[in-house]
Amino acid sequence: MKKPECFKTSVGGQALMEGIMMRGPEQICCAVRKPDGTIETKLEPTPKHKGLARLPLIRGVVSMAESLVLGYRYILYSAQVSMGEEYDETADESAFEKWVGERFGKKAEDLILAAAAVIGGLGAVLIFTVLPTLLVGGVGSFIELGRWPRVILEALLKVGIFLGYMVLISRMKEIHRVFEYHGAEHKTIACYEAGEELTVENIRKYTRFHPRCGTSFLILILIVSVFLYSVLPWSSVGLRVLFKLLLLPVVMGISYELLKWCGRTDSFLSMLVRQPGLWVQRLTVFEPDDSMIEVAIAAVTPVLPENREDGRW
Repeated sequence: MKKPECFKTSVGGQALMEGIMMRGPEQICCAVRKPDGTIETKLEPTPKHKGLARLPLIRGVVSMAESLVLGYRYILYSAQVSMGEEYDETADESAFEKWVGERFGKKAEDLILAAAAVIGGLGAVLIFTVLPTLLVGGVGSFIELGRWPRVILEALLKVGIFLGYMVLISRMKEIHRVFEYHGAEHKTIACYEAGEELTVENIRKYTRFHPRCGTSFLILILIVSVFLYSVLPWSSVGLRVLFKLLLLPVVMGISYELLKWCGRTDSFLSMLVRQPGLWVQRLTVFEPDDSMIEVAIAAVTPVLPENREDGRW
């Protein structure tokens, strides 16, 4: 399998329903395959981070929240377009959201939608953070367990729940296709990093795995949380859960910095750190067909900087 050259790009994306969103330094492009076979694209400016949002550790939390909000909106967009419907931003709003928009304006409505996306995403994260602790606490009420057996059991449950969830959703037909588009996104970015022309033939030969993937970010969050939470007290399950929730932004911040570091170096240590994420990508990234690669090309082409160096990671 041909490997990319040392150039690492900040251009990244997200797989959607019959489509892909690509994010460049200045533009975001979403490309979706319509039922008639044509590809519809949507362009908007890339959000800019200023001040505290650019500081190490803090930028990881900001990036996570922003990804949840943008991902939520583009999934709604791709779902409608892929079914042949005209995109309507209000089609999936609740009555409360519409009332807020009419009463207080578009900005307030956007805040409600953003809050819904963040809360929904954090809900999934909390399942992997809180549920293992509650399960271990339940076991501890019947069986006498020491501190480190509890830490190890909690870590095993956390990893098991996460991997089990990934296996189950990957078996769903619609999600499997999304994961194939995920592969098209990775292969296209790898081809661009290698400096080759973005054609279906060129892209097809590249690997579907990529070290700067969202899956790798989630795995880093999982690993960092295991080590960081291991020092928390087990005197009270409720207190431990509270401490874990309070430390969640710290976990995200550290994980993001690790992801950036792993994406910029090919040292032996960085390869060890990113390897678990590459392994788990076998559950979330599948080989695409040529039509999916065409969508990836349509999504990435408008967001590529004129000067490659402007898009360096």
